Amino acid sequence: MNVYDSARMSDVLRPLGYQPVDTPDAADMIILNTCHIRDRAAEKVFSELGRLRKIKEARETAGQPTIIAVAGCVAQAEGQEILARAPYVDIVLGPQTYHRLPEMVARAARAGGAVIETDFPAEQKFDFLPDTAAPQTPGNLTAFLTIQEGCDKFCSFCVVPYTRGAEVSRSVISVLAEARRMVESGVQDISLLGQNVNAYHGTGPDGEVWDLARLAYALAAIPGLNRIRYATSHPRDMDDALIAAHRDLPELMPYLHLPVQSGSDKILRAMNRGHTADDYREIVRKLHAARPDLALSSDFIVGHPGETDEDFEATMQLVRDVTFAQAYSFKYSQRPGTPAAGAPLQVPEDVKDARLQALQALLREQQDAFNQSLVGQTVPVLFTSEGRKPGQISGRSPWLQPVHVTGSPDLIGREVPVRITERLTNSLNGILEEEKVYA
Repeated sequence: MNVYDSARMSDVLRPLGYQPVDTPDAADMIILNTCHIRDRAAEKVFSELGRLRKIKEARETAGQPTIIAVAGCVAQAEGQEILARAPYVDIVLGPQTYHRLPEMVARAARAGGAVIETDFPAEQKFDFLPDTAAPQTPGNLTAFLTIQEGCDKFCSFCVVPYTRGAEVSRSVISVLAEARRMVESGVQDISLLGQNVNAYHGTGPDGEVWDLARLAYALAAIPGLNRIRYATSHPRDMDDALIAAHRDLPELMPYLHLPVQSGSDKILRAMNRGHTADDYREIVRKLHAARPDLALSSDFIVGHPGETDEDFEATMQLVRDVTFAQAYSFKYSQRPGTPAAGAPLQVPEDVKDARLQALQALLREQQDAFNQSLVGQTVPVLFTSEGRKPGQISGRSPWLQPVHVTGSPDLIGREVPVRITERLTNSLNGILEEEKVYA
């Protein structure tokens, strides 16, 4: 989502004469776009700001005025602290206000002091972004598209509701228009983004509220949009209509990121997740019934306050029962202001470490097994770039693995059947089945 937001910041700044450059040393304006979901995020921001201060001072000594801005969720949560500790920062803006960047730049230039915008505005930022995004970089065949932001779930460990605000969804017309612009620029694979993307509830052109399933059908009807993905989902919003869309739409890729966080019902209640481990198993059963080749990725947190050895074993059992093609796993870290931060029965760090290592070993074993299961199979690969080795091209499978083959760069931009021949650590090797190349 921050990749998408950063691109849209470039869009709103372009009318002022700004364009992206490769290094901070060459920039008249430097924006740190931040995420607050992990531990020590704020300290990493201050460390980076210390380095940028030297660049700003050197440039201004040479007569080159330089604006430093901090955007995103750390800015939202720590705005006043940033200005107190780094008074050389010119602009602080939350993730819901970047459509106001041109106004903030003007105010900072006029006032000669810091500008802070961390309120949640009444207007939705997507209504104020430029209708015509900048052309995609040539050869950019994949793109992110934010369709929903914010969260109303209030999981006990998570800061997102406090930094991104309440759930809001873009209108269907806005989403479809941006998707069409992306496809016209060459994009074939779009990932729909949201904090709870499957809670999407945008207003449709018919005045009705559309859910993600209905939106997916409309997106799949766009000529040239061959692959649709979405993340991040919540089990509570995984309804039968969306599961049916996975059955009916070949454009909807058979790869779903569906965080579960824990396999213990006691810990899921403490996390305020609103579902049980068996609820999750039943969703997975329905998904596989609808789309047998669908593979799952997930998120896990170990060491949430109150987690016992038995709770952790329940998580391990859920992983064994479901099996995952990929997963992201973390130690619980206290996020200031969240309910779990002050909860009793905090788990010692060494216990968290041991549990995380055990979980990651099991998840790695499952990821390797999934990748190995594709060896000998023929899968469609969308080639996106030349590989690192001479004569090699690289692309993505429907399940997002990088796939490398020996082939002509002329195949970049085409979806081609590839027989997988080898599993590597984090990618696959294959050979072209050239007689079946799709247009």
